[in-house]
Amino acid sequence: MTQQALVVGATGIVGGALVAHLLEAGWAVQGLARRPDALPPGVQGVAADLSDAQATRAALAGLAPSHVFITTWSRQANEAENIRVNAAMVRNLLDGLQPAGSVRHVGLVTGLKHYLGPFEAYAQGALPQTPFRESQPRLDIENFYYAQEDEVFAAAARDGFHWSVHRPHTVIGAAVGNAMNMGTTLAVYASLCKATGRPFRFPGSSAQWEGLTDMTDARQLAKHLLWAATTPAAADEAFNVVNGDVFRWRWMWGRIAEWFELEPAPFDGTLQPLEQQMADDDTAWTTLAAAHGLVESDIQRLVSPWHTDADLGRPLEVVTDMSKSRRLGFLDYQPSDDAFFDLFASLRAQRLIP
Repeated sequence: MTQQALVVGATGIVGGALVAHLLEAGWAVQGLARRPDALPPGVQGVAADLSDAQATRAALAGLAPSHVFITTWSRQANEAENIRVNAAMVRNLLDGLQPAGSVRHVGLVTGLKHYLGPFEAYAQGALPQTPFRESQPRLDIENFYYAQEDEVFAAAARDGFHWSVHRPHTVIGAAVGNAMNMGTTLAVYASLCKATGRPFRFPGSSAQWEGLTDMTDARQLAKHLLWAATTPAAADEAFNVVNGDVFRWRWMWGRIAEWFELEPAPFDGTLQPLEQQMADDDTAWTTLAAAHGLVESDIQRLVSPWHTDADLGRPLEVVTDMSKSRRLGFLDYQPSDDAFFDLFASLRAQRLIP
């Protein structure tokens, strides 16, 4: 049977890594995005605004993917709007694909806010014990991840396809204009500290500095998505997906500083959010970009300090159990410091950082 993948959000951090992995594995790939002109050769671009049901149906007419991977979301002003908009995007997509009757599997990427709660109530109140396990129930709070899942479950029951849900921790990978991009944010911050002589300060909490955490390389997530889509035992299951190692930020911060040839500032235990530290960096970055011939002079296209602050400011350590995937045969592993270093090297090669 023909394996035709439709990657939704194909120009994002996860979508871009998945497109590359699918092409390497010999799949036919279609990439859906608002602006698919940036897709690599060999990918059929599909332009669509998923918030518009009629336009989505028209854009999908004639497509017959066997596997659909949903790697995108739209950030709204509050969780009620996140739920309304993002649930509708998933519903419009799957409704638009229904007439072809071709879909055999849908993979949905969400994340650890499944356990930690939405941004409005992030890491607040009674939370599940760590390490997080897929068997833990949903929190008793509205969450757009739950709404996205429910749309997939309803369409699967209606149309007869299998599904998988993937819950990464913070994803490390490259994409310009992404709303949640810790790796590139830290690379830009380190570059500015080096250029201006500012101290390279850890912006987060003592709990994150001292406690254990883990992360997810976008390439690891891409492998996991394809594995679940092609492994019968993984059908109709939700999975955590992280790199497989754990670390403390007091160690990782020094590793990142070393890569940029910086001396990290001592951590005194106080929160110094990047959103404040980088609030006035637009001009400094424009100057730095011009001096080094960088291809992106708009710092806002590269950084998401609000998201990095949410992760690094958490009052609890966060580690994620992957036993469920391991038992079913997914054994890939990615050192998290190498994930950062590979990203930094890629950003430098693309002339996105000096």
